[in-house]
Amino acid sequence: MVEDNELNRLRGIAAPAPGTDAKTRAFEAAMRAYDLDEITSPAAQGTAKGLRLTERAQKLWSEIMQKKHFATPAIAGLVALPIAGYATIYMLQEQPFPSGGDEKITETLADRPLAKDPATVRPLTVAEADKPKKADADAESRDAAEALAPASPKPQSAAAGGLARQGAPTGNAPPPAASAEFAQDGGASAPAVKGMAGTTAESKLMVQPPAAMPADQMLPQEQNRDRVEDFKSNPVRAALEDPVSTFSIDVDTASYTFVRRSLREGVVPQADTVRVEEMINYFPYDWKGPDSASIPFNSTVSVMPTPWNEHTRLMHFAIKGFDAKPAEQPKANLVFLIDVSGSMNEQDKLPLLRSAFRLLVNKLKPDDTVSIVTYAGDAGTVLEPTKVSEKDKILNAIDTLAPGGSTAGEAGIRQAYRLAQKSFVNDGINRVMLATDGDFNVGQTDDDELKRLIEKERKTGVFLSVFGFGRGNLNDQMMQTIAQNGNGTAAYIDTLAEAEKVLVEDASSTLFTIAKDVKIQVEFNPQKVSEYRLIGYETRALNREDFNNDRVDAGEIGSGHSVTAIYEITPKGSGGEQIDPLRYGQAAVNNGGIANADEYAFVKVRYKLPNEDGSKLIATPVTSANEVADFDQASTDQRFSVAVAAFGQKLRDEDATAKFGYDKIMEIATAARGADPFGYRSEFLSLVRLASALGGNR
Repeated sequence: MVEDNELNRLRGIAAPAPGTDAKTRAFEAAMRAYDLDEITSPAAQGTAKGLRLTERAQKLWSEIMQKKHFATPAIAGLVALPIAGYATIYMLQEQPFPSGGDEKITETLADRPLAKDPATVRPLTVAEADKPKKADADAESRDAAEALAPASPKPQSAAAGGLARQGAPTGNAPPPAASAEFAQDGGASAPAVKGMAGTTAESKLMVQPPAAMPADQMLPQEQNRDRVEDFKSNPVRAALEDPVSTFSIDVDTASYTFVRRSLREGVVPQADTVRVEEMINYFPYDWKGPDSASIPFNSTVSVMPTPWNEHTRLMHFAIKGFDAKPAEQPKANLVFLIDVSGSMNEQDKLPLLRSAFRLLVNKLKPDDTVSIVTYAGDAGTVLEPTKVSEKDKILNAIDTLAPGGSTAGEAGIRQAYRLAQKSFVNDGINRVMLATDGDFNVGQTDDDELKRLIEKERKTGVFLSVFGFGRGNLNDQMMQTIAQNGNGTAAYIDTLAEAEKVLVEDASSTLFTIAKDVKIQVEFNPQKVSEYRLIGYETRALNREDFNNDRVDAGEIGSGHSVTAIYEITPKGSGGEQIDPLRYGQAAVNNGGIANADEYAFVKVRYKLPNEDGSKLIATPVTSANEVADFDQASTDQRFSVAVAAFGQKLRDEDATAKFGYDKIMEIATAARGADPFGYRSEFLSLVRLASALGGNR
């Protein structure tokens, strides 16, 4: 009752104007906090992390309110608004919001370690780079809510006294804001906290923290600007109407690595990021190669039952390139063209790139030559052509690379080609190796114009390969375009282990070309095959007349490299046809007999030697001698490649594998895992399990 009387008396008294002394003390407290902020240097790396926003607000409020002139609730309410405004400014100085510069916010506002200067980041070790990233979205959300929402006030007992009677908040209480009587939005007063002394009237003088805005509304959302070419899966074709299929070989591996990263991050990859032929050709296979370098590759063909359709068969075609021994490999003249734009300032971009190229340098021979060109706002030469015998000089140049600026890719490409010509090696390997995370946004940025530039330069004998790094800004479409037209390959590197695979284990096939402009053309026999469908190679399709046109560019095969292509065919009379027969088509076929009527198909491969402009031809008929009666009788490599083909189609949600479950894919791949010395096939099994758990296109 005594407390009620005191409150009633206070309610009837007009709030006094703030005194000069009170204003002076508030101003002095504010200036002391400001001066302290000005003279305090940023915390050094490795020091204890600072207080969160709510903790800093509590500390500041406590310091100000401890002054005796603010013990009276009425005066405290009067000064609440201006002090709250100052507290906001103080906190923003401690942790400002982004100002629109190059820095990207990719995490929540919860406490994070201080970022390291990218220029001082040391090269990664294999163990460090391959450590899986443990992303826990729920934990991040909890951290964000913790940072944005004030802590709940602790109840006070009657013995301890209420806030109105005691004046200053306790050490663990949240900083008060203006009461409902002074609120500008006209919101109602919050109800009294259970267990606190006093009546509902007291709650009008009590301070309640405002409701926190949801974290997903306050945090900036990172924009994904990855560019991937859209394409439709190959359709089923009638052999009678369209018996010829023509395509360029593809030894790129970027799609498989991109799919792997997506699944590891708990995301089912978008269909257009899945190029089935690149997934199949990611793995090394033990196909039989040629006996001598006079014929650059050998072909292997088999016809086997289809695991996902009892009415069709698979025509499995593979070629293996001649494997040049290290002593036989020609000299290499390499130009590293490295993107050092501001977007490369992430751990899986420039730091990983530096470590990756260090691995490659250690693989090269002493008489090979390395140059380094960088591009950001403009292009610059970091290292003139230097023999690998001066390895320390090359490695030091790599270690000094630092990000900053826009992306003048066109200027970088031109400068790289100039350096390649400057140290050109006759009868050797001359190659520009472009490493980037995304677009060329300065200079020539159109893919078609870049294509023409690369086509012009490749005629000089300098080839180009592209290596993609990072996520969110990756221009896969551009990478594919310039790699295909630069007589090179495109790979995506997401870990140091992948860099080791691409640049060390597969260095021969990546760098040393044994055949260029390799095209494949298959003619199906309508007497034996009703329908066919090429699995993958949609972005590598060629016109029928392109096969014999030596001016049309195609893919390259490196030393020891293999290329695999799989057709799903429907034997005539099997009952699995999807296309109605032509009413008058039979008359055109049964016109007195057809030569080679017992063949399934006729496979032709056209290629050029690296230093020649005229093509050569290899032809292989596919007959019953190539048949395998049972799928389990096919070789281990053939069965594993079919499992990968099924997986790729499943991720693309294709009709052919709609009823073929991940468990069946696992069964085939497990049985065909083989020796697996590098663990690539075991890793594939884990990806199938992840896709199944994520429910991707069940």
